[in-house]
Amino acid sequence: MSQLTHEQYNRLEAALSGSRRIRISRRGIEYVVIPLAMRTHERREVIDARHPTTGDAMTLFLDELDSLEVV
Repeated sequence: MSQLTHEQYNRLEAALSGSRRIRISRRGIEYVVIPLAMRTHERREVIDARHPTTGDAMTLFLDELDSLEVV
């Protein structure tokens, strides 16, 4: 996934403001996480997230994701 569509950005923004979970797929592994913030890091878009069960912090680079869906 090289870049999100306008619709996906809107849904991600709603998930960020409402603490809703997102389902992402990266390298064939699916994660369900709670997004905390979206930022740029060295010209790449990043989602800072937390795993809802373990509480582990995750940094997800958008250009490495295969798919993203708000659940």
